[in-house]
Amino acid sequence: MKTPDTQRPRPGSAILRTALRRNARAMVWGTVLMSLYQAGETAFPIALGLIVEHTMQNRSLGALGLSIGALAVIITTVSLSWRFGMRVLQKANTTEAHRWRVRVAACGLQPVARDVDLKSGEVLTIATEDADQTADIVEVVPMLISSLVAVVVATVALGLADIRLGLLVIVGTVAILSILAVMSKRIGASTQEQQARVARAGAKVADLIIGLRPLHGFGGNHAAFGSYRKVSTDAKRQAITVAKVNGTYAGTALALNAVLAAAVSLTAGWLAFGGQINIGELVMAVGLAQFIMEPLKMFSEMPKYVMIARASAERMALVLTAPPVTTPGPQRPAAGGDLEVDCVRYGALHKLKFKVAAGEFVAIAVYQPRAASDLASVLAVNVAPHAYEGVVRVSGQPLADLSIEAVREHMLVNPYDGEIFAGTLRTNIDPSGSSRTISKAVEASMLTDVVALHRDGLDYTVRDRGANLSGGQRQRLSLARALAADTEVLVLHDPTTAVDAVTEQLIARNVAELRRGRTTVVLTSSPALLDAADRVLVLDDGVITAEDTHRNLLAGDADYCLAVAR
Repeated sequence: MKTPDTQRPRPGSAILRTALRRNARAMVWGTVLMSLYQAGETAFPIALGLIVEHTMQNRSLGALGLSIGALAVIITTVSLSWRFGMRVLQKANTTEAHRWRVRVAACGLQPVARDVDLKSGEVLTIATEDADQTADIVEVVPMLISSLVAVVVATVALGLADIRLGLLVIVGTVAILSILAVMSKRIGASTQEQQARVARAGAKVADLIIGLRPLHGFGGNHAAFGSYRKVSTDAKRQAITVAKVNGTYAGTALALNAVLAAAVSLTAGWLAFGGQINIGELVMAVGLAQFIMEPLKMFSEMPKYVMIARASAERMALVLTAPPVTTPGPQRPAAGGDLEVDCVRYGALHKLKFKVAAGEFVAIAVYQPRAASDLASVLAVNVAPHAYEGVVRVSGQPLADLSIEAVREHMLVNPYDGEIFAGTLRTNIDPSGSSRTISKAVEASMLTDVVALHRDGLDYTVRDRGANLSGGQRQRLSLARALAADTEVLVLHDPTTAVDAVTEQLIARNVAELRRGRTTVVLTSSPALLDAADRVLVLDDGVITAEDTHRNLLAGDADYCLAVAR
């Protein structure tokens, strides 16, 4: 029998339980030390009350020295327990935050994408701020328990002086926590919404940075800025709402704690005036009334932090518990490099059918750019096999039966907008550090002039997104990375659109030579690459409409000549 949806544990709660479980030992030690700290703090006004009462009865230097020694022991205990307790808890906190950051990053970098309706900027916020706030639960629970210890010790001490003082603290504490528990629920909901809006603003910034050059090119700066300003304003308004809720919560907590402290002090004074407690007990009661405000404040704030941690955990669960977009098969591609697209219907592709033999260099002249993008997405397994009609076969095996990791080791699809990372030319060309064909890839992609231009050569520093490289240099660097991978099957999508005609001719000849004996498919309208291919397939309106060599097509197909001639 299935559990009703209303009874299923929420993913965020499961994340918090995991954090608590694997930090149990550190939390136990932290709780013991912080409880010792709080007990020591509570013992201080108790000791003062006892010292006052004892001194009034036994006026001697020995009694005074003993009292000073007792206070020194309490102060030392308080200092050391706080120092080591916070060290244990903060180490566990930062370690746990690191674990969640790594786990969220690992989910985002898995070969099989997850079905998450979040932008990269939102995932970044989840992997940083939300991971940190979720890990705070490791520190919040021990602080909550230690604060409770302080309240219990104070209650017992006051109750021993007069039962009415103890009952007053118990009733007041329960009332304060009941009121604040209701308020903390609103904080959790408001905080979750704020985190979502801030994440959307971060995602918008990331998108604008990526598209900064095109925005400058067509004058879209003001429209883009207006779009970001709107998203950021929404985040600001929600942040103000959260600040108001937090301010109301903190103010209410402080006021209630002050009322309780005043009530304890006035009650103790009234009892002392009536002779029902002595002067030492009065001093103790007044001291505890002042001291108890701090643990009560901490104790009353903990529900707020628990709700914030839970809200962040719920956002992390959006990434961590999201199902994969597809379930890949377990097999690996067989030896050989043939590639077959059999009646694939997806996006701009309509029953697309062609086959590339192992070791063949085939160029596909695509008349509609969207069709090229859709074909590249299908071959790169960025589109789940169940999301399109037809079958793609690699070495005779259906793509749906193969492991995605194995497919991408066997067949590399290099996008036209290949990302450039901060690092060096070398780390961009060979991220894994295992390629044996870096020098050949650099020569084939005509990146040699960039390497020779700088004293550091391949170790020349590349800024984030290749900001210190020209468009053509970034494109050649991306091509060099694809060639250095030396995969059995290589699919290139418009690899030379940003280079000049002379360089394009050299790249086409070099790629054909370097990839000799390896299967290569190029989606392009470049005459140089089309001419270097063994044969050309014409992709028009989602289907293959012609097939021949580049020169034969130029001579006999007017539409082809018009589309590719420059």
